[in-house]
Amino acid sequence: MDATHEVFNQPAPLTGYNLFESNRPLRDALKFNAPQLHTAALGHLGAALGSAEMQAHARLANIHAPVLHTHDRFGRRIDEVEFHPSYHALMSTAVGAGLHGAAWAASGPSAHVHRAAGFMLFTELEPSILCPISMTYAVAPALRGNAAVHADWGPKLSSLWYDPSLQPWSDKPGVTMGMGMTEKQGGSDVRANTTRAVRVGSDAWGERYEITGHKWFFSAPMCDAFLILAQAPAGLSCFFLPRVLDDGSRNAIQIQRLKDKLGNKANASSEVEFRGASAWLVGEEGRGVPQILEMGTMTRLDCALGTSGLMRQALSLALNHTAQRSAFGKPLIEQPLMKNVLADLALESEAATALAIRLARAFDHQDDEHERLMARLLTPVAKFWICKRGSLFAQEAMECLGGNGYVEEGGEGVMARIYREMPLNSIWEGAGNIMALDLLRGLRKGDAVAAIAHELAPARGTDAALDRLADALPARIEAMATEIEARRLAQDVALAVQAALLAQTAPGDVTSAFCASRLGGDWGHVFGTLGSSVDFDAIISRAQPH
Repeated sequence: MDATHEVFNQPAPLTGYNLFESNRPLRDALKFNAPQLHTAALGHLGAALGSAEMQAHARLANIHAPVLHTHDRFGRRIDEVEFHPSYHALMSTAVGAGLHGAAWAASGPSAHVHRAAGFMLFTELEPSILCPISMTYAVAPALRGNAAVHADWGPKLSSLWYDPSLQPWSDKPGVTMGMGMTEKQGGSDVRANTTRAVRVGSDAWGERYEITGHKWFFSAPMCDAFLILAQAPAGLSCFFLPRVLDDGSRNAIQIQRLKDKLGNKANASSEVEFRGASAWLVGEEGRGVPQILEMGTMTRLDCALGTSGLMRQALSLALNHTAQRSAFGKPLIEQPLMKNVLADLALESEAATALAIRLARAFDHQDDEHERLMARLLTPVAKFWICKRGSLFAQEAMECLGGNGYVEEGGEGVMARIYREMPLNSIWEGAGNIMALDLLRGLRKGDAVAAIAHELAPARGTDAALDRLADALPARIEAMATEIEARRLAQDVALAVQAALLAQTAPGDVTSAFCASRLGGDWGHVFGTLGSSVDFDAIISRAQPH
């Protein structure tokens, strides 16, 4: 039987390319923020992550979601989550690249910037397995609050070996850690927690407690240990809770169920109950909130990095598709309206990358007063603004692919996965209002006005719209007596810093288009509404993934 039609005008998938070498905005951001950084390892990682093999692992880890086994076939309680082998292949790659706790033990320059770039690249491939990677990064320094635990676990947390088995930490070459903070009744208000901690003695790890209660969100329950919050006699406190005890027995953690989430399918998020679980105090009793804020800062950095990586991948898929797909007589990428959309997305992606890498730089220089203050201010700003832009970005990028972008099948099915993933980073570790409130608290630390002015100073005179915003910010910050406009202030600080960074790292065509649209008002309310004077071809060419 003759074929009814020939398949043509369907783009080849975006595969077999180097995510790092083809990302000019990221490489320029690294040159600016960490000029001494050696990027050879990032090049090797970028090549691996762009391979068909790793893309297949990402697809399979999402198709074959984690499965909870509460009991074995004989009726014994085991509380184990089974993952597809592709999940473990991805985890092994991420740990081997040092994206977890390795930055805290690194001796080279710009360890946190290097790790941030790798985290962004990995997010382009598969974001959801990075939950335990991010939590390990966040909790590793917090363990210093218990010197004995830190001495034993610290080297294992920075190890480049991934071992998924459930056995005592001393028998494993490397370990990962998670967190358990929120409860049904509290959410972001962790002071409402009801989980109880009762002191039962002391040993080589210090004060030991029994934990009774629950956690409503307990991500990555197969990690080797967790930092949790519980109410002790002196108030809300932080505790180190291992999954397996030194004698090889399972700690009294019962996994009730796995969350059925919108996205983030490869990661196991769970609800758990503690039934007299053994845990050790980290820090001082009653000082749990400062501990959680310290950890939250690091995970919020990863939210900004992760969304920036997702933006870059969505943009790359849109560029790949429109360069090959023709309509109305020429490739989509040559159609004027599509040019406007693609250039606008490229501006947003580059600005997100610039801000996220700048924030990572601050954590490499915590001995510098300005950098400490910028870490405090830019963390909620970047988390708020970049993550808020993510979902709108993903929807517009998906539309560039038309119906092909909406389906789950094949290489372009990645776009649907990105779209489902985007809201997570905005919600996780504090949604928009929490970030805006955190910015207000940060503005009361040190001389915030002077710090922001110092950050914007190198770009003053580059663009009139940026100068106007920079001139207005000090008075707005000093007059911010109520919360009602805090989100708007967070937005404007983010845009000002993004514009200032682009003025120092990007070509003039990119900077002028960003300032004219985001700061000068020559823009609509959706992507693809840049003014006609923009050099669309130059911006699109810079963003191309090949």
